[in-house]
Amino acid sequence: MQFQQLQYFVAVAGTRHFTRAAELVHVAQPSLSQQIKALERELGADLFRRARGNITLTDAGEALLPLARRILADADTARHEVQEVAQLRSGRVRMGATPSLCTGLLPDVLRAFHDRYPGVRLLIEEGGSHDLVRELARGALDLALVVLPLPTPSPALTTVELLREDLVVVSSPDAAPPGRGRGTVRIADLEGERLVMFRHGYDLRELTVAACRAEGFEPEFAVEGGEMDAVLGFVRAGLGVSVVPRMVAARSGHGLRVTPLGRPGLYRAIALAHRSDVAPPRAARELQRMLLER
Repeated sequence: MQFQQLQYFVAVAGTRHFTRAAELVHVAQPSLSQQIKALERELGADLFRRARGNITLTDAGEALLPLARRILADADTARHEVQEVAQLRSGRVRMGATPSLCTGLLPDVLRAFHDRYPGVRLLIEEGGSHDLVRELARGALDLALVVLPLPTPSPALTTVELLREDLVVVSSPDAAPPGRGRGTVRIADLEGERLVMFRHGYDLRELTVAACRAEGFEPEFAVEGGEMDAVLGFVRAGLGVSVVPRMVAARSGHGLRVTPLGRPGLYRAIALAHRSDVAPPRAARELQRMLLER
């Protein structure tokens, strides 16, 4: 009994038509018929009652059908499992993250993942949450680290919140400290301060501007339009202050004064997102597991 013969048998049983079954399995109809006859000879029983325009299963065919389907399903499962293992040796993960998360959260996790699976290629795309959600939806990414709430919530995506990260105020050590030296800064203290602001589309920009407006004032910008590294550099040069994630401030090195925001403060919720209708490949699921563990 050959695996291919079982495939042909299941196709004929499903279509009840030899020609349509041959088209389904991409083989010439005479070849399919010959293989079915060979299978019947080996089993010693007819599997189909053949009448013009009416193909039905015999009792022997009815008995074989569930077993053949299970054998084919088990073969598909075996093929899938082997491919999954192989992906951890030579697969790839397409990961998206906002620039601040690429700076603050990802480096340690990616290093640990690379140490464990050195053959897996890591393809990283930086972007705002809105752009990353769009890339996930069109299948260009396997996973993405995004900031909640999503700019355009989508039922096609599954999100799992990883952590809530405090935001802090960074300033140049040479400038007068914001907050009148209290050791913390209130959002209201930023009124009149010159802010170094991120470009449009940055989650941190929208969050900071919304917090200022909630306190009844419009923020003033000294410089705007930068990415994370540029914003930190402008602050370090004394051009103004900025609101950034605590992880980013901790990694920014010397040359910045870091001041916590007083209660209730500001925070952002960071989530791991993937498509709901397509399971991420094995390598991506392993990276997802490591992120959730951390």
